[in-house]
Amino acid sequence: MNKIVISFFFLISLFSSAISQELTVEQRITIDKYLQKQTKPGAPGLAAGIILNGEVVYESYLGLASLQHQVPIDQNSRFNIASVAKQFTALCVLQLILDGKMSLEDDVRKYLPNMYLEVEEPIKIKHMLNHSSGIRDFYDLMSIQQDPWWRREGLDNDDAIELLEKQNDLNFKPGSDYLYSNSNYTLLTKIIAEVSGESFHDYAKSLFESLGMKNTSFLKAYMHVIPNIAYPYSDWGDGVWQQYPMLTNLYGDGFLFTTLKDQLHFEMAIQNAEEEGNKLLTVSQNPIANAQINTYGYGLELEDRLGYDAIHHSGGTGSYHAQIARYPDQKLSVVVMSNNGTIWSGYIADELASVVLPEKDQKDDKITLDTRAYSSEKSVESILGEYKNDEGAMVRIINSEGDLFWKRANNNPIKLIKDSGSIYVAEQNTKIRIGFNSDGLTLANPGAELRFYKKLVPFSPTKNYLNAVTGKYYSQSVDVGFTITLNKDSQLIFHQDDASKSSTIEVIQRDAFLLYDYQIIPEYDETDHVQSLMISFNRIKDLKFKKIEIGESDRVKFTEDGGYIQVSTTSENYGKGNGDILLTKNLSNDNEEWVKLFGGKAYDKAHSIELANDGGFLLVGSTSSYGNGNYDVWVIKTAAHGNEEWSKTFGEEYNEYGYYAKELGDGVWRIYGSKQDCPNGVNSNCQTSDWLFKIDPGNLN
Repeated sequence: MNKIVISFFFLISLFSSAISQELTVEQRITIDKYLQKQTKPGAPGLAAGIILNGEVVYESYLGLASLQHQVPIDQNSRFNIASVAKQFTALCVLQLILDGKMSLEDDVRKYLPNMYLEVEEPIKIKHMLNHSSGIRDFYDLMSIQQDPWWRREGLDNDDAIELLEKQNDLNFKPGSDYLYSNSNYTLLTKIIAEVSGESFHDYAKSLFESLGMKNTSFLKAYMHVIPNIAYPYSDWGDGVWQQYPMLTNLYGDGFLFTTLKDQLHFEMAIQNAEEEGNKLLTVSQNPIANAQINTYGYGLELEDRLGYDAIHHSGGTGSYHAQIARYPDQKLSVVVMSNNGTIWSGYIADELASVVLPEKDQKDDKITLDTRAYSSEKSVESILGEYKNDEGAMVRIINSEGDLFWKRANNNPIKLIKDSGSIYVAEQNTKIRIGFNSDGLTLANPGAELRFYKKLVPFSPTKNYLNAVTGKYYSQSVDVGFTITLNKDSQLIFHQDDASKSSTIEVIQRDAFLLYDYQIIPEYDETDHVQSLMISFNRIKDLKFKKIEIGESDRVKFTEDGGYIQVSTTSENYGKGNGDILLTKNLSNDNEEWVKLFGGKAYDKAHSIELANDGGFLLVGSTSSYGNGNYDVWVIKTAAHGNEEWSKTFGEEYNEYGYYAKELGDGVWRIYGSKQDCPNGVNSNCQTSDWLFKIDPGNLN
């Protein structure tokens, strides 16, 4: 990779506050004492450094990189910096743009033609870089699948992209809004490889070599040995350290291993980029040209921090935490990396910067509350409840063992400490202030605009309203179905398909439900019946789950064309006998595509349908029309168009029932059912037991 040495000019504010060229003795003592308080003897720790005026003025290494071997953290220790890595993936993209091999205005489908075929608007490279693409976060999509990413051993970028290829819509129109999504940077690694003709890892390696970062690389495989790794540890509240396992092979959105030395070297290059004419680095520190979103650029947040103009990013995965914060007008950079799950690098970086930055006039600070508006005391009971801002984000104020907590989505609850009147502060960061009044709450977050949340009025739904919500729902984009029922206490109960657990849905308002940390909005048809549920969760907005109107005896599987196949048992008024097996293929608009009927003169019933690897279907049920006994297991294999390819009964003298099946490969199936044994004849001391057996279509006789 050729290093770009073309001069690039940008203005430095003439009004920036004065700052010394190096740390004073008092500043060093203050920082040392603060960092030592953050770590404990014999525990994992951190590495922290400060760059001032293009030079390293402070380094500190505290704690252990390996508890097993009592290895201390030092300048060679390599940390996973999680999402702080996004700036380096963005640099790879920017280098290809500067080389004329791609453009910020390119539609990503120029390189990934199988993505988002139903989205008409262009999804541009610049949209992905600054999280304005609307592409949903694959980590959260996996959470909705009830199969969290961190449990999926060997999960890699191809798996994530395969899931994203199933998505037909976006969170919002590209370029119209901002919502952080790791998917953007996972997809960018694929584009980098397509454009460069190299693997992403090889191209990134060339970048790091050009930057002089000899001990920095993206993860290739979680089983690979990482030299001098600072192992991640967590204390789950019992005082015992446990190593946090890494099981995935993801990269690009994070999973970059690096040393503090390399990061400080990079920060010096950033601060000196203008003088050295490094166009790649100077451009990367600015908003993206012609982009509607200017608060996030090339893998970096471009917003105030501590009341100063700043360029920064945080990262966290497992027990790793990292933070970089640059204050360009003050020529100050702070880097903090930790392998201790109880240490939050962002707070530490702010404290270090506060020691070095000049005093800020509070009149310039955006975070102050008008204390007069919140001077009156409010009871704890009046504060509890749900709140919603103009963007639809919902938070809850809850009471746990006498303490108040701020709870949003799946984030850990934040404990609130009373300050004065009806103003509270966050325990982890007392600069975050929340004021409560009769209308709602106001959130004052350092460096951000004040945010108002309106308190929601409790809603008392009627039983007819609740009944209208019940039914089966399905989303093809995540291949997840669930059922909602109504219990005797008039509570909506959520049942995840293929899972035993159930949970209560909280009806907050007519158009707002809560389930776990999911926010659910029902969609109604012209007759005021619920036709779908829109689920929002963290970095997912309005993921549609369509209501499927089927009876309890039906069994449904959704097909790749967007439709669904269902098998049911008919009544005696339809078909050949007292009951027959009815197989129906429906289009995505619920219209029937075709219908097939299977059965004899007696009673035959269906229990399940399975999708076969060859595109056909396997029906499992029971028959009294055919076979040897009262009821026998009946298995029917059809082609994709529903025509029978073969059928077979299994059973002896008494009752055998088939329930479901699993394909083992090469057309071989395992059948799950039950069988009955009656030593003294039917209805006399009969015993029923589970029955598992295999079917080989090549040997059905």
